[in-house]
Amino acid sequence: MIIKQTAFPRAGLIGNPSDGYYGRTIALAFTNFQAEVILYETPELEILPNTRDHSVFKSIDGLVEDVKLYGYYGGLRLLKAAVRKFADYCHANDIPLHDRNFTLRYHSNIPHMVGLAGSSAIITACMRALMQFYAVSIPKPELATIVLDVETTELQLSAGLQDRVAQAYQGLVYMNFKRDLMEAQGHGVYEELAVGLLPNLYIAYRHDLSEGSEIVHSDLGTRFKRGDDDVLDAVRQWGDITERVKDALIAGQGPEIGAAMDENFDLRASICQISEGNKTLVAAARSVGASAKFTGSGGAIIGTFEDDEMYAALTAKMDELNIKVFKPEIAAPIE
Repeated sequence: MIIKQTAFPRAGLIGNPSDGYYGRTIALAFTNFQAEVILYETPELEILPNTRDHSVFKSIDGLVEDVKLYGYYGGLRLLKAAVRKFADYCHANDIPLHDRNFTLRYHSNIPHMVGLAGSSAIITACMRALMQFYAVSIPKPELATIVLDVETTELQLSAGLQDRVAQAYQGLVYMNFKRDLMEAQGHGVYEELAVGLLPNLYIAYRHDLSEGSEIVHSDLGTRFKRGDDDVLDAVRQWGDITERVKDALIAGQGPEIGAAMDENFDLRASICQISEGNKTLVAAARSVGASAKFTGSGGAIIGTFEDDEMYAALTAKMDELNIKVFKPEIAAPIE
């Protein structure tokens, strides 16, 4: 038996980064890229390395380029941590597991470390493969929380629930992470929205702007914990912006959300340090009339555009700066 499971990148449409601070967001998963995990039964349990896990290079320049693309850590640690957390979940919930072994391998073409949730996609795909192999069903809200726990508890990474919820549900999802809800049930309230409500969207990214979310959010998290008024006020504002966008989408006013997306980024820039490269990325999109905000922690943006003429202008502008741009194909919601 060969099991193949996939998970897709996500883009924060509105509200991020408030998901890490008991806020509200809307996010979507899209199929232009994917992470795939293959599992098949074998005598021993084995996890096979991918290209990004190798440690043999043609030259010192080759090593440097590899680190730029993939960082210092590959995907093996993601799979090992996911398997452990899956086993922990089953044991804690008295779910019996058969004693057959397996081999895992993975592949991902999701652009690395540009705020598209590539690592959590690998973990989510792994969880789905394990669920199929062991015939275990995990509800989507719990699956998202487990994937987050893999990253934050097992791997000590900075992360929020938004990415994992979007990948567990797929489609377009509104999320409310109100503190009392999170503390009472371990997850927020998640509402699936109709994909057809979305306006024209683009996503643009540049590999050389990549940096981990633990770097981007470290100062923000520290300030939130100590009750920094500017950060607390920003989280409240991001929540309000999210509600406005949700109401506009439901009312059929999707093309009008661009201003709110710009507001989301501008608020972020007012309290967080944004690199010059990321500022250039946003400014380039806005220069042709498109809206722009981060999809996640930086390196990639999402925004609205009016028509094919504006999209052509956007593409031309981004080509000048060696920035890749595409229209996201929204992933079908998980039943």
